[in-house]
Amino acid sequence: MPKRALLLTTPNSYRTQDYVDAAARLGIEAVIALDLPRMLAEQWNFPLGADFSRSDQAAEQIVKTLANSREAGNNQAPFDAVLALDDSGSRVAASVADAFGLPHNDPVAAEAARNKFRMRTMLAACGAPVPKFDEFRTSESLKEIIARAEEAIGYPCVVKPEELNGSRGVIRANLRCELAAAVRRLTALIGDEKPFLIEGYIPGVEVALEGLLDRDRLHCLALFDKPDPLEGPFFEETIYVTPSRLPPEMQSQIANTTEAAARGLGLQTGPIHAELRINAEGPWIVEVAGRSIGGLCSRILRFGMEVGNTSSLEELILRQACGLPLENLERESQAGGVMMIPIPEGGILRRLSGVEEAKAVPGIEDVQITARLNQSLVPLPEGDAYLGFIFAKGLSPTAVESALRQAHSFLQFEIDPEFALVQ
Repeated sequence: MPKRALLLTTPNSYRTQDYVDAAARLGIEAVIALDLPRMLAEQWNFPLGADFSRSDQAAEQIVKTLANSREAGNNQAPFDAVLALDDSGSRVAASVADAFGLPHNDPVAAEAARNKFRMRTMLAACGAPVPKFDEFRTSESLKEIIARAEEAIGYPCVVKPEELNGSRGVIRANLRCELAAAVRRLTALIGDEKPFLIEGYIPGVEVALEGLLDRDRLHCLALFDKPDPLEGPFFEETIYVTPSRLPPEMQSQIANTTEAAARGLGLQTGPIHAELRINAEGPWIVEVAGRSIGGLCSRILRFGMEVGNTSSLEELILRQACGLPLENLERESQAGGVMMIPIPEGGILRRLSGVEEAKAVPGIEDVQITARLNQSLVPLPEGDAYLGFIFAKGLSPTAVESALRQAHSFLQFEIDPEFALVQ
């Protein structure tokens, strides 16, 4: 019998097609469950839909639907694996997998890996290197928030929503007036009566680690340098380059710190994507997510040293989840990198040019523009998307970074201001 995998994803996820394609290459049947009300998902021709924000109800609904289907027969699990492709579905996936006796992370651990305050609390409890932090609510008075933050954390500090992805809503404040402005801006984004986090700013360079957990042991698949400074006030990621140019002993320390942090959260199996800051005191955990790298960034990763016989990151993840043999965990020898093309300003995208010139730069593998013409663009910290992605490979990380910057210099985007209608 062919293996079957249930993939929990969102309507706008960058990741879905790459997983579906990887499943097809492996002969695995992929079934999609969307973060949409059931009736709306059915109108889109998806048999499974649920509101992932209500994780317990969503899991119960999916389990009930599967259990009532003919495919579930004789109490056998209808799937060999349940995977969440984004943070939003991680708790749901863990609960569904638990209901059918499939390998999974504990739902509490899955929730902690997507909630910044719970993550910080659990990491601090196990002695992981994290900054000072505290939880606040947008319903509190601004005066009270500032007073408490100044006493518990001090400046510089960083304001963060607890559950939004990536750098959305993340704002650095160096002064009282900046903290007040950051809290107002975050409140407008997430609404009243919502919790958020304020923590100490961690100086240093930032890296990202991509790995697979197997019985809470970490296989480090790739370590990315982020050569652009991420110092605020907003933290828009741009360039990822691997292999890292940090000293080998520091790379080992980063992997060990990440493994300990994942264990402290209770994560045991599947992909993780960790962000860390490195300074004179060593690695500091920014976050450990129980999912793979976001966007289209994984397309720069290939595993296996045999030419013409390499695997994608998604293939490795599906293999592990479905109980297939895991081979070729070593990343290919070429350096690789990706640039997430930032949105320079808000407005309506009217024209773009320079894509062919960018693709012609030596070392550039591809340029994918994911924003659409006449689309409204919203930059960070409110936005949650990029203009597109540039992919490069080369003989060294330095050559890859140079190619990415050169290709980006050719891209031109014409963005018209967006005016609100006056009634």
